[in-house]
Amino acid sequence: MELKLINAQGEAGSTVNVSDGLFGRDYNEALIHQLVVAYQANARSGNRAQMTRSEVRHSTKKPWRQKGTGRARIGTTASPLWRGGGRAFPNTPEENFSHKVNRKMYRAGIAAILSQLAREDRLAVIDDFTVDAPKTRLVVQKLKSMGVESALLVTDDLNDNLMLAARNLPNVLVLEPKHADPFTLVRFPRVLLTKGAVTKLEEMLA
Repeated sequence: MELKLINAQGEAGSTVNVSDGLFGRDYNEALIHQLVVAYQANARSGNRAQMTRSEVRHSTKKPWRQKGTGRARIGTTASPLWRGGGRAFPNTPEENFSHKVNRKMYRAGIAAILSQLAREDRLAVIDDFTVDAPKTRLVVQKLKSMGVESALLVTDDLNDNLMLAARNLPNVLVLEPKHADPFTLVRFPRVLLTKGAVTKLEEMLA
């Protein structure tokens, strides 16, 4: 299979031969959805908690006697039925939100995403993407000359200059191939891969 190789002006000059197994896979919406949901779930942290009826601050005195008042019987103001009482089934910080995804499923899902991006013409290959100084305007100028405003850039040569220059742009993200995740690949309207990144992805996901 061949992908477009674009130059610094965003014009398709030639093509690059890539693996059919990685960039020519059929679209599998259910698998891609599962990968994205699992990725977002695994990013969650257990940081919410409420108190049980034993943990809330309350008096142990019975609010009123058991019989004779006409009101419902109650033993403590910490009852979940009462305002200010404890929760019957509180959340705890030990909650586990993680989803397990098999290695073969993950590889197949990433391949399906990359293949669909290529079919929709949202994926392009570039020779390399470097800047001479850690200046944001240099990255902006380079992307503007390519006709790209919002993009995920996957490069095998992520140096300090490029990382510092691109980190302040809200619509641009620069990653190494090993950090390209399903959610990020789906989120950006354009994905730019360097030649070296394509080779590394093929090695990782073969």
